[in-house]
Amino acid sequence: MNSVTVSRTTDASADDIREAIDRVGPFMEASGFDEVTVDGDTVRVANQVGFATIELTLALVEDSEAALAYEQRDGIFRKMRTRYVVAPADGGTEVTAMTEFELDVAVVGDVLDATVIERQRRAELTAQLEWLEEVCGE
Repeated sequence: MNSVTVSRTTDASADDIREAIDRVGPFMEASGFDEVTVDGDTVRVANQVGFATIELTLALVEDSEAALAYEQRDGIFRKMRTRYVVAPADGGTEVTAMTEFELDVAVVGDVLDATVIERQRRAELTAQLEWLEEVCGE
């Protein structure tokens, strides 16, 4: 299983950060996805990665330790789960975004590998944490 983790400490309150994350559409759009559609607990995203377009159907899932968690229901991964944990930290609030994934080699093949996916995912998660800082008034 591959994983990508990005953390950031901000002056914003945990409540403000959770409230911003709860705006799932704008929060997912902040990652830089080319397309985002939210329908209840289902989120569909599409993004151009290299020469490939990745389309995923995600399901929001319960996670008592996370402000938001979702898993892939349909897409290129054998398994994929992302969670955002908000916790008190010295001088503010720490937000940690973690994605764990296992590629479906039959689908991905030579076009994408774990290194490309990790680099792309790190950029997406970083963009979301930057968005949180902007909207929560750092």
